[in-house]
Amino acid sequence: MSHRFTDSHPMDPVRLDLTERLSRNLGIFDAANITLTAPDIADDDALAAVHDRSYIAAVSSCSETGESSAEHGLGTDDVPVFADMHTSAARIAGGTLHLAQELVAGRALHGVNFAGGMHHASRSRASGFCIYNDAALAIQHLLDSGTRRVVYIDVDAHHGDGTQGIFYADPRVMTISLHQSGATIYPGTGFPNETGQGDALGTSVNVALPPTTGDAGFLRAFHAVVPALVRAFDPEVIVSQHGCDAHADDPLTDLTMSVDGQRQLALDIGHLADEFSENRWIATGGGGYSIYQVVPRAWAHLTAVAAGTPIPLNTPIPGAWRDYIARTFGVSAPESMNDDAQLWWRTWELGYDPEDAVDRAIIQTRKEIFPLHGLDPWFD
Repeated sequence: MSHRFTDSHPMDPVRLDLTERLSRNLGIFDAANITLTAPDIADDDALAAVHDRSYIAAVSSCSETGESSAEHGLGTDDVPVFADMHTSAARIAGGTLHLAQELVAGRALHGVNFAGGMHHASRSRASGFCIYNDAALAIQHLLDSGTRRVVYIDVDAHHGDGTQGIFYADPRVMTISLHQSGATIYPGTGFPNETGQGDALGTSVNVALPPTTGDAGFLRAFHAVVPALVRAFDPEVIVSQHGCDAHADDPLTDLTMSVDGQRQLALDIGHLADEFSENRWIATGGGGYSIYQVVPRAWAHLTAVAAGTPIPLNTPIPGAWRDYIARTFGVSAPESMNDDAQLWWRTWELGYDPEDAVDRAIIQTRKEIFPLHGLDPWFD
């Protein structure tokens, strides 16, 4: 894939190739209900649904000239300029837009673009490895096609600031982001008091988790906040971002989740779509920088869950994939699709501990958001 910033940049596109290869080796793509499509490149008119035209022009110009644009966040350490930058980013955006088009046309209920999830891109600025915000583009298409309400759920280790910002004043979209607190990690945002603007007050939801939060804390926070709000908002479609950089092996974050826990989040979001949005669900990838040990397993699980054929946790990884990793990269790959974690979390209904850092994060979010939806911050 041509979407490569530099040879040493953390956003290495090999993670996408390895995910595709692992999914194919596991037989995920063999399911009768799976359709693989090559995405079109989103044109400027499509991108302009969520991005300023001056920004799109700047991305195109920088791609051609190799020059930077500080005004638009292009040419930084996070987003270096490279040839074909506009086209490759527009292709990622076109992939998630295509999924929204398929949902609107009634040709699909679920869709996955694990190359997507570029949640830091704002209307007029690249940031955090992200150029065009593909999830926002898909959401806007859904709205423009008559969808009344969309819930966006982001479980990346980093706050989904770009997507939140694009819809911060739109009451038709609820953005829910669970992430490592911005007090300790990029982009320094995503606090509970970021709640939306004007008529959209209460539609921006942030759970800022402390460093070292693992499966039990992340899943506890998810279930203490997300289902009640999804039920109250009553969406017609759920769009989710599944950055897998909350894993303990990720080099850029301080959370401690397992692949097992990330698979559970995919299952939980799929269940929410089944229960509250008539099973309409678009899932994307996102961050994830343990490119051999974590990303392919996490996103193969996501793809299988969306296909309705979840891969059992103890499934051995096919030898052909492990051999390819060893031969091509000189890396010893995992042997199993799980981390053998003990998945358990304490439900909110059993009570909370104000001395616990995760519980304090949950309490802050519920106090800010739940009353705005007629929910009790302590008992719903």
